[in-house]
Amino acid sequence: MNEKPFLLSGRNTIIHKVRKFDLLILNGEENPPVIVTHRGIKLYDGPIPESKRDAKRFDMELIDVTLAEVFGDEKTLLFVQTLNGKEYRLDYSKKDTSIFIKIHQDSVI
Repeated sequence: MNEKPFLLSGRNTIIHKVRKFDLLILNGEENPPVIVTHRGIKLYDGPIPESKRDAKRFDMELIDVTLAEVFGDEKTLLFVQTLNGKEYRLDYSKKDTSIFIKIHQDSVI
């Protein structure tokens, strides 16, 4: 499979597009990892795969937003559009609060 299970839009938006693969989003060393599934988005508390190949074994796509092929640096605000038609706002300045992950727009699609 050469096609990625996500699209990038603008400077800080990730669009999940393949139900089979969950997206594991990393945003620097100090920020918590986030998992995007076909049902929604939440903090990830499992082991971080060592490589993209390891992630594929668990039906995940590893996305490190700091890599040049993604956004190239850590983000304070990140938007994630999920398959269930919702767009979530990840505000890393509020990472230790209940409003870190919040619905930004509902029924975008």
